Amino acid sequence: MNFLIKIASTALAIFVIASLMPGVEVKNLPMAIVVSTLLVLMNVYVKPILIFLTFPITLVTLGLFLLVINATIILVTSYVMKDGFNVDGFWVAMLFSIVLSMITSLIDHLTESPNEKKW
Repeated sequence: MNFLIKIASTALAIFVIASLMPGVEVKNLPMAIVVSTLLVLMNVYVKPILIFLTFPITLVTLGLFLLVINATIILVTSYVMKDGFNVDGFWVAMLFSIVLSMITSLIDHLTESPNEKKW
């Protein structure tokens, strides 16, 4: 059930960010749900591989290269979802990634039960 709440909250965040940020377009809310699901799957399966392959540069940049990996995942998602989700470039994808991470982190913090509080 938490997985579905995570997908729904991420989809809502994607839809809101896309409506406010120039350079990011989502066709409608159901498409945002599909994009959210694809982003979650890519973060689960592709991101660990990219982190492993780029570990030396991530170490040298003190973890800042992870922002590049996140932006790349968003650009790949945009490429796969050509008709319903569009990101105009790398820097827009990076900004979108940062804002999406902050919003989903806040939503996760607000929706977790009192027994699970991490902060």
